[in-house]
Amino acid sequence: MSNEHKHHQHSTQLTNVSKAFWIGIVLNSTFVIVEFIAGFYFNSLALLSDAGHNLSDVASLGLSLFAFRLAKSKATSRFTYGLHKSTILASLANAVVLLIAVGSIGWEAIQRFMHPVETQGGVIAIVAGFGIVINGISAFFFFKDRGKDLNIKSAYLHLAMDAFVSAGVVIAGIIISYTGIGWIDPFISLIIMAVVIYSSWSLMIESLRLSLDAVPENIDIDKIKTKLLEPKAVKNIHHIHIWAMSTTKNAMTAHLILENDLSGGQISKIKAELKHELEHMNIQHVTFETESENCKDEFCEQ
Repeated sequence: MSNEHKHHQHSTQLTNVSKAFWIGIVLNSTFVIVEFIAGFYFNSLALLSDAGHNLSDVASLGLSLFAFRLAKSKATSRFTYGLHKSTILASLANAVVLLIAVGSIGWEAIQRFMHPVETQGGVIAIVAGFGIVINGISAFFFFKDRGKDLNIKSAYLHLAMDAFVSAGVVIAGIIISYTGIGWIDPFISLIIMAVVIYSSWSLMIESLRLSLDAVPENIDIDKIKTKLLEPKAVKNIHHIHIWAMSTTKNAMTAHLILENDLSGGQISKIKAELKHELEHMNIQHVTFETESENCKDEFCEQ
């Protein structure tokens, strides 16, 4: 695949991702306004609380979109890698916001168990039904690429969680309308909270790992070592470091111990071939240092 084709493909992916974020922001902002108006008009604390939660999701989508924009910034003398790392920081921030949002739902549910609030089940169910549609459509735009980037996965989980919450509110609203049992609302909220924590915990952990320059989860360092040792001229390797430059790009440095008396052209060919192979293993930026077998100083180079 040529560099021109890869650049065009990457630009198209970024355009599609930006479009998905904008659709999510517009749809959810509209729904937040509708929920606030309905909550005030019908004096529904449930709708007002959910509107505040959805507003935090809009902010998270905006943060991720802003991070993607920063990641496109060119490298400078001060930021030699550019601002790719901003996508990892945004992912970590969104993971924290997601867990805080879940915690707020749990806290509200506990408060309602202790201090029941009279709710209008029919109205809540209708408004929440719109929430299922809005969040379901928004999540759909992120579904295909959710495994390619932590920010996209975060956006998908935020929106999918909101759809689940809305579905739970619809069920609770219908049950309350027919039975008048008020504790159904907080009970379903607690179930939803448990499901969301289970599904989003890995996002939080991986975001934290990447922010600490751990080897990305989708990189198998043992396979990398095996690949580096495939050329007969490579006798050993050491000082391997792999880290994430962003939520989509990874970097690696390593020392290659080569057999003696290789020419500069042979060394360059080995490096080029290995870099090509590593690119297929999701490592886009590679730096090699080379040493000869006879070299006793670990920092001497060919």
